[in-house]
This record gives sequence, C-alpha cells and structure tokens, in this order.
Amino acid sequence: MPRYDFRCRSCGATFELSRPMAQANDPAVCPEGHPDTVKLLSTVAVTGGGASGAAAPAPSGGGGGCCGGGCCG
Repeated sequence: MPRYDFRCRSCGATFELSRPMAQANDPAVCPEGHPDTVKLLSTVAVTGGGASGAAAPAPSGGGGGCCGGGCCG
C-alpha cells in the first residue's frame, strides 16, 4: 500500500499515512487532531545495479529501427 506524506498547516507537523491509491487525495487529520493538512509532493529515487550498487554499463553499438539500424540508407 502506498505511503503519502502530509503537513499540518496548524501546527507544522509532518506525518505519513498508508492508504490505497484511490484514497490518495482524501483529507487527512494530523496526529494532533488538526484537520487543515496538505499532501506533500513525494520524490522517488531509482538506482540500478542490483545488490552491489554498481551502475549498469551503458549500451553500445547501433540502435535499431529507422533511426540507427542502417535500414534508411
């Protein structure tokens, strides 16, 4: 279930809620009971390389299709 970050406009507290995506934009009440909250924009960091953390090698060679495969002459 996705987690969403919220901030209370009344007391400034930030908190996290787990809820279904269908309820992502539903109102949330802060832990102190204040109803005036806003959902914060979350960012996601995606890294590759598996367990070692090493970056994947860059692809080499020509591309395929019409833009690099040599089919357009």
